Amino acid sequence: MWWTMSVAGGYCSKKTDAYCADFCGQDSDRASPISRLRCLLRGVDLRTYLLLLVLVPTLVVSIYVHGQKITYFLRPLWESPPKPFRDIPHYYNENVSMHTLCKLHGWGVREFPRRVYDAVLFSNELDILTIRWKELYPYVNQFVLLESNSTFTGFPKPLIFGANRDRFKFVEPRLTYGTIPGRFKKGENPFVEEAYQRVALDQLLKIAGISNDDLLIMSDVDEIPSRHTINLLRWCDDIPPILHLRLKNYLYSFEFLEDDNSWRASVHRYQSGKTKYAHYRQTDDLLADAGWHCSFCFRHISEFIFKVTAYSHFDRVRFRHYLNPKRVQRLICKGSDLFDMLPEEHTFKEIIAKMGPIPHSYSAVHLPSYLLEEADKYKFLLPGNCYRESG
Repeated sequence: MWWTMSVAGGYCSKKTDAYCADFCGQDSDRASPISRLRCLLRGVDLRTYLLLLVLVPTLVVSIYVHGQKITYFLRPLWESPPKPFRDIPHYYNENVSMHTLCKLHGWGVREFPRRVYDAVLFSNELDILTIRWKELYPYVNQFVLLESNSTFTGFPKPLIFGANRDRFKFVEPRLTYGTIPGRFKKGENPFVEEAYQRVALDQLLKIAGISNDDLLIMSDVDEIPSRHTINLLRWCDDIPPILHLRLKNYLYSFEFLEDDNSWRASVHRYQSGKTKYAHYRQTDDLLADAGWHCSFCFRHISEFIFKVTAYSHFDRVRFRHYLNPKRVQRLICKGSDLFDMLPEEHTFKEIIAKMGPIPHSYSAVHLPSYLLEEADKYKFLLPGNCYRESG
C-alpha cells in the first residue's frame, strides 16, 4: 500500500538509476542528465527548495566576502613560522659613554665614526619623511632619495617630492635626489616595478659617492631608525656586516602600537659589488628596540586612498567601498584594519590575540624628537588626535 501511494503521488526519492527507471518511467541508460536530475528532485519538497535557494547563494557570497579571512585564519595549517631571528640586546642611555655602550654590545669603539648614507624610495609620504630626516640629520652624511613618475601598480603619479623640495632645504647640501621614468606596464605584478626601482637606487647610491665600510640604511620612508641607534652603529667596531632593526610597529599614528615585530629595516656595512638594496630578510641578526615603523601615518584622507591604490599590496583593496573617505576616517579612529583582514601571523594563538582593533596607547615617551618639538604641526600623529584633514 505504501509503495502504491508513493507512486500515485509522484514520489521518487531513491538515488539509483534502477529505482528511477522503475518509478519515473525512464530507462536510466538512455535518459539525459537533465531528465535524471528531474527524477531525483521530484521527491524534494518546497521547503527544501527554498532552503537551498537561500543557503547556496549565502554560502557563495560569504566565501567571496570573507574568503581572505578564512585563508589567513587557516594560515598556520599550511605555512610554518619563519626561522627565528638572533636577537641582539640594545643598550642605551644618554648619560652612558659610547665606549661603554659599544662594550655592552660586545663591540669595540672606533677612533672616528663611519660615514652614513640613508637611502629611500619615495611615493607620497611628505610628513613622515620630514620626521625621518630630522631624526637622522645629526648622523647622516648623505640623504639619497629616488622618485618615479609611476606607482608600483603602473599608474602615473606626479613627482611629489620634486614639487615640495623647498620643504627640505635643511638637507639640501647633503641630498642626492634622482628620478626614474616608470614603465607603465598595467597588470604586471607590482613587486616587479618595485624591484626595478630598488635596482635604480643602487646606481643612485654610487652617484652619491658611497664607498666600502660606509653604513647604508635600507628601509622604507616610514621605517625610522632612532638617531641613537645609528650613532651607536657608526661609532662601534666589529658590528655585523648586515643587521636588521626591530622597530615598534604603529598604525595610523603613534596612538596605535600594534607590536614590536617590524624587522625589514636594515643597516649594512657597504661592500662594492656585493651590497644590493633590498627590502627582505638578509641576515638572522636583529637589533632590539631600534626605532619606529609608522604605517599609513598620513595627514590627509586623500593620502591614505592614494597609497592603497599605489603600493605593492593594492590587491588587498577587494571592494570599492574600502576607499570611502568616511569609512577610512572611522577605521583610523578605531584602530581597525583598512582592508578588513585578519592578522598575518603563523600561529592560531597570535592570530586570535591580535584580532579586532588595536588598543589605544596614551604614551608619547621615546618618540622621534622632532615630532614632539613640533607637536602642534604633527598632532595628528599623537595620541588623542585621530581626525584627519580631507586633502
